[in-house]
Amino acid sequence: MEYIYTRHAEIVMESREINAEWVNLAIETPEQRSLDPVGPSLERFFRSIPEKDGRVLRVVVKTSVAPWRVVSVFFDRSMKGKL
Repeated sequence: MEYIYTRHAEIVMESREINAEWVNLAIETPEQRSLDPVGPSLERFFRSIPEKDGRVLRVVVKTSVAPWRVVSVFFDRSMKGKL
């Protein structure tokens, strides 16, 4: 699967110290995946990150285009203990 990062995603990954490897892992082998209620062309990919004490990474991806576009990335506090 092919995807690219938006400038916003690159900025937040750097500022939040989110490793690109973790983002790739979440997209390629998500523990949970769902449609984003805000935009039907967006999907959420979730993956717990052991290196970050099991915090859950949410990766928002626009999957309606090729290549996919990683729109945003953050550790989702609302998913704590759910994966």
